Amino acid sequence: MASWIYIFGVLSLTSLVLIIASGGVLTLKGPGWWHFTGAGHFFNSIHLWAVELFFFFMVIHLWGKYWMAAWRGGRARVWITGAVAFVVAIPCALTGYVSQQNFDSQFISTQAKDAMNAAGIGSFFNLTNLGQMYSYHVLLLPLAVAALVGAHIVLVRKHGIVPPFPLSNVEAASASTAEPASKSDPGSTPAAERAA
Repeated sequence: MASWIYIFGVLSLTSLVLIIASGGVLTLKGPGWWHFTGAGHFFNSIHLWAVELFFFFMVIHLWGKYWMAAWRGGRARVWITGAVAFVVAIPCALTGYVSQQNFDSQFISTQAKDAMNAAGIGSFFNLTNLGQMYSYHVLLLPLAVAALVGAHIVLVRKHGIVPPFPLSNVEAASASTAEPASKSDPGSTPAAERAA
């Protein structure tokens, strides 16, 4: 049952822990101090790269589990909580980008505000309001992501990980033809040769 695809869930969780730890340090002195000190630049860089790795690992984990049909065997809630955690993490990252207080964040916030207005939620989710975005980014959305990831982990522990698909007869036959068969043992010949 060993597969490298299982490691990306753990790497996503590790990145999330690093995001929360570095974000906690960044909130200690309020918004903006990380622009003026060496320690602030350091923790801001850790926070940024942890977010980048989190999304990279989470996308691989999500697609890997999608192609493994991870909802099999009564595990639908496990897959749904993971997918919803990914969807909730996207506005969390967006609010983080607009909370940087630099030219990039101003450009992102004005462009995204037009999209939010077009979607009809601009009055509830105003990306040009730093106070609103900062409170969403520091408190509301991280709690939602952490709660969803916690529920996901509890469900994985309860239901177990999804096993890989079993090998079909055709795949088993092609795998056995790759190995030389002993002529003395009729049971070691591939099923396709025995049928012919």
